[in-house]
Amino acid sequence: MTIPLPMSTSIRLLTPPNAVWAVPTHPVTGPDEVLSQFEAFFPPRAPSTYVLATQHLQDLEEMVPDMNVDAIVNLHRINDVRFVNKFFETANLKLEIDGYLVVCVETLTQRRERILGKFHPALSYPYYAANFVFKRIFPKLRITRKVYFQLTRGRNRLMSDVETLGRLYSCGFKVVKTVEIDHLLFIVARKVKAPIRDLNPSYGPFFRMRRVGKYGKPVGVYKLRTMHPFAEFLQEYIHDNYSLAEGGKFRNDPRIPTWGRLFRRLWIDELPMLINLLRGELKIVGVRPLSFHYESLYPTDARARRRRHTPGLVPPFYADMPKTFDEIVASEMRYLEAYEKAPVMTDLRYLARAAYNILFRRARSA
Repeated sequence: MTIPLPMSTSIRLLTPPNAVWAVPTHPVTGPDEVLSQFEAFFPPRAPSTYVLATQHLQDLEEMVPDMNVDAIVNLHRINDVRFVNKFFETANLKLEIDGYLVVCVETLTQRRERILGKFHPALSYPYYAANFVFKRIFPKLRITRKVYFQLTRGRNRLMSDVETLGRLYSCGFKVVKTVEIDHLLFIVARKVKAPIRDLNPSYGPFFRMRRVGKYGKPVGVYKLRTMHPFAEFLQEYIHDNYSLAEGGKFRNDPRIPTWGRLFRRLWIDELPMLINLLRGELKIVGVRPLSFHYESLYPTDARARRRRHTPGLVPPFYADMPKTFDEIVASEMRYLEAYEKAPVMTDLRYLARAAYNILFRRARSA
């Protein structure tokens, strides 16, 4: 079974132009009339390439019986796959290291454009809103998840591009290219490691971020979700493709939707961190709790010094207002040096300066 892709299909590259993928030139296993559509970005010539068009995990297991294959191409959109991560994990198991997986998805943006362009605005906007609530929100909420999957079997789910990329990274892949073809986003991903196999993935509005705590121990910092699901696995991808803005955050971070930016501006997303404060995992003033990947960008001596202290809710950033990454590191080192000499007075001084900047200078972490 294949999906029709007319010869006139236009291909629009969405990744930087220097993204290159080369594979050996050998005969391919699969329908050439379909694979020919991908020659512009995916020359399918690996010795063992399996081409499928399925939404069922069982088909993947049975139709790709071999292990250590070079490439797996699935031409059915993953919006209809019931267990998406299990599908990706199974593909990971069957691929050799540096083998390739190609999948496609109808993204949130593409679904919105399709629906709004199909009906009169008086009908299309209410229809899209209902579609979003039922096929995007219901699968994420614990109280509605079981009912949703019983009714739909997981078909035609709404998935963002960020969530899809994050799922691939969590399952041991690295995205090397994305291409939009006829209102579907095709993703070329390379296997780089075994799946993380998160047994408690975060879908709902509240979640815990894995952060570096005192002595380098992992801490689950509670937050109100302001990013797409599985966005926490995209730190490496965002770092490779987006530059840092003032304040040390990523410029135009695609992981944060519009409503997420509003929550951050109003500090609503920070309220659940009070749980960590009560548990002693955070203190009121202290260096920002960082992800292990972001912390790896720090100099070795700065990382070692940070790990000797408990992170805080209010970082030195709000007191010093640094603009570059190096300035942020220097600000934190000045705070830690002062804190080691006079803990109470240093925290009070930094808290007062941070409060003034937040209230009167509209300081915000971007």
